[in-house]
Amino acid sequence: MLGLLYRAADALRRRAAGGDHGRTGEDLAHRYLRSHGCTIVARNYRPRSGFGEIDLVAWHGPTLAFIEVKTRASEDFGAPETAVDTEKRDRLARAARDYARRAGIEWQRTRFDVVSVVLSRRPRIDWQRDAFGSSGS
Repeated sequence: MLGLLYRAADALRRRAAGGDHGRTGEDLAHRYLRSHGCTIVARNYRPRSGFGEIDLVAWHGPTLAFIEVKTRASEDFGAPETAVDTEKRDRLARAARDYARRAGIEWQRTRFDVVSVVLSRRPRIDWQRDAFGSSGS
């Protein structure tokens, strides 16, 4: 029954979002992570400096994960996670340091994850834990 409600909500969201693949991918990633034991504490976090954005911030056990979500309609031009380049990692790291400082979280208790979403008939979601180091590289 719950699965039916989720599918109906997905259909409505896709219709409302139109071509906004990013928003649809974030919604799917949010639900996926929650179903795998994460507690989402922030979405689309931007530091006051405006430099960088973190799609999702979640507790996974004792670790605070800063999560970048990459969504593609297909893999015709490569896997979604390949779009997380060095510049993107550096921006994520700066925003994450700001979040951790404001929340009073020790940096050693954090990690960076990437969730890739391919919007096929049955969306494919891949969660890469600890995808890159805390320095952004």
